[in-house]
This record gives sequence, C-alpha cells and structure tokens, in this order.
Amino acid sequence: MFPNVLISIPLYAEAIFHGCKIKGLGVVERLRRREFSAMGVGVAMASACLSPNLSNAASSPQKVTIALAAKSSLYHLPLVLADQLGMFKTENLQIDWLECDSGLQAVQAALNGQADVISGAFEHALDLQARGLNYRAFVLQGRTPQMSVGLVSRKAIAMKSLTDLKSVRLGISSLGSATHWLAQHWIYKSNLSADNFQFVELGANTSNVMEAIRSSSVDALCYVDPIMHYLEQKNDLRLLTDTRSFLSSQRMFGGSMLSACLIGKAEFLQKRADVGLILTLGVVRALQWLKTAGPSDILKLVPSVNWMGDRAIYLGALDKVRDSYSLDGVFSADALQNTWRVRASRVTNDRANWTTLGQSFTNEFALIAKRKFSA
Repeated sequence: MFPNVLISIPLYAEAIFHGCKIKGLGVVERLRRREFSAMGVGVAMASACLSPNLSNAASSPQKVTIALAAKSSLYHLPLVLADQLGMFKTENLQIDWLECDSGLQAVQAALNGQADVISGAFEHALDLQARGLNYRAFVLQGRTPQMSVGLVSRKAIAMKSLTDLKSVRLGISSLGSATHWLAQHWIYKSNLSADNFQFVELGANTSNVMEAIRSSSVDALCYVDPIMHYLEQKNDLRLLTDTRSFLSSQRMFGGSMLSACLIGKAEFLQKRADVGLILTLGVVRALQWLKTAGPSDILKLVPSVNWMGDRAIYLGALDKVRDSYSLDGVFSADALQNTWRVRASRVTNDRANWTTLGQSFTNEFALIAKRKFSA
C-alpha cells in the first residue's frame, strides 16, 4: 500500500516518504528521498507556524492564484466553500481565481506561470508527471468524476438502444479534459464505435453549453452538475450514464476513482508549504462541514449565481453528488491503483509508469489536516 504515515510535528524534520507499494501487483518504486524529506521539513515548519483557528494568522498577507474551469459548478464546491467560510481569509491568504474554459486550459495556465495551483482532475497530475513535469496533487476534493452523459430529448425519444447512436456530436468542455476522458470511457464501456462520435468543444461557460443544447449544435453532452441536472429536469436531456454518486462511479470504473483535487508544482509545495497547508486545511474543513450542512446552510454560503436561477434544482443536483466528495482529503491506495488502471486503459505508449503514480501525489498536507480536525 502507499504509506499514509502521520508524523508528529517534532519528528517531521526526520520524516521521509520512502516509496510506494501497490498490493497485489508486487510493484515497489523508490521515490526520491531527498525531495520528499525537503517537502516534509517544509510542511513541518508551516504547521508549526500556524495557530489555533486553522492556525495562527500569517505575519503578512499572502496571495495564491488558483486556475480552474467551471468554478460555479459542484465539482469545486469544497474549495469554494472553504473560501466562503472565511478559512483562507482567517490565515491572511488571498485567493486570486483564474477561471478557464477547461481543465486543460487551467493546466496550461499553471505551466505558463499564470497560476500557482490547479483545481482539476487528478489525471492531470498523472499526465504532467508522464511528461516529466514535477506536479503533485496534494488534497482530494472528489472521489468520483461527478459527470454525466446525456442525450438530447429529441434524439432519445427515437432511440431504441445505444447501438442506434450514429453521427453523434457530443459536447465536452475541451479535448484533453475530464469531460473528454469520461466520454471516451463511456463509449468504450458501452461497446460503441468511437467513429460514431464527434467531440465538440464548448468550454466552461454555462450559457454556451445551454445554447448548444437548445440550438441543436450538439446531440449529446458530457458535463458536470448542476447544469446536467438542470437540463434533465427541464426535459432537454435524457441521461445515458452518470458518475455522480459513489456507487454509480464504482459501477462505471470498477472501483474508486480519484477526481477533483488541488495540484501544485513540487517546488511550490516545498517553498510555500505554509500556503499548501492552509489550502489543505481549508478544503478538509469544508469537506467536514459539508457532511452535516443543511440546505439553508449551503444556500447562505454558495453564491446565488451558482444556482442557475433555481434553488430547488441546485439543491437537487447537490443531493445527487453529495456522497461523491472526499471524506478526508487523503489519496487512498485503492483509489490510486484503480485510477491508474482506468487511465492505462485509455492512454497507451506514453512514459508513465508506476513511479509516475507515486510521484503524482502527496498525503503530507492532508494527513496533518485529518489529524487536526478529527482530534
């Protein structure tokens, strides 16, 4: 299993992430001792500097830029809630949001130096590592992709079986983003011919997505909530599959599937470990808050623009994805293994290997947060 070792602060400077082993596969990869030791020391110093609330207020305000797509969706809800609950402000951390048209564009923004952190699918971290780019996921927000595939109602009425689907224009956020990957996986799992599908890039703007459906620019859509639930409730779409609940995601992928998370360059996580820890503490606290929060609590915090003009539909969408959120922000061994397996079925002949998986994440920050809020 991947080591999920929780180390006390006084001993952190001596902590080393020794490596990873995937049970049942007999694969053991040694990770770079010096690099993880440096990260451990950085996290220890950051944790020691923070005070009682999420910790002690920082000596001077700091800024961090987070790139993400579809910020108003339920996909990034734990991060948005952490901000709305004031958890970052308490630590004098200012979030500058860089809203992008897709997850892939958010990744590119980080590579271009426009963002410090990416909020997006875990597979982006795997892809970056496979390209030799040292980025790591450091806190998990979602344990399912939270996405659905739906067919426009006019097409669905005439369809007798999935084999009737031919020349389908399938809307996604962009090629190389999580919506694209899920659509590809669904086509494969359904034994459909990829030649019958044309992917249409719609970006992350809700109005553009809605217009594409209602103007017949696309025949089907793979996207996140609340927009999928909204279109379903308005009878514009009929769902063919979804990964919104933990159970439905397990059926689709054969096990747990890592999804939304925060990703940062290893150098950033070492040099600005205090910021990484504040972000992690905020997300994990928001995940805990979300477990017991009622509808009125959520509506007080979530910006009204996220509701798509209908509070009832928004809450209905949230109810469908509620158990999809991570329980504690930690990347579990089973989920890592299964996510790797799913990716390997889609991506071939790249430079990714088991070392890539071990280097694509760290539980250093999340384990501190888990201990803090479970005490």
